[in-house]
Amino acid sequence: MKKRGIKRQLTGVVVSDKMDKTAVVLVERLVKHQFYHKYVKRRAKFAAHDEGNVCNIGDKVLITESRPISKMKRWRVSRVVAKAV
Repeated sequence: MKKRGIKRQLTGVVVSDKMDKTAVVLVERLVKHQFYHKYVKRRAKFAAHDEGNVCNIGDKVLITESRPISKMKRWRVSRVVAKAV
């Protein structure tokens, strides 16, 4: 049974803002390798809903899990943590 009310949140960098009301966010995480016991970077791209088109390429953003908005979008941009220089 899935817990209600608890939504996952991830922090990542915007790599594309070409679509209307959508930002593609690259999230990196460190995973320990089972055999070598060395930390390896894993990357994932998420299409996030950006209602006001406030995100630009290079911005660091916080995204929150949400209901399906379209075929690819299951995340929303909660806030911009840091603007790109």
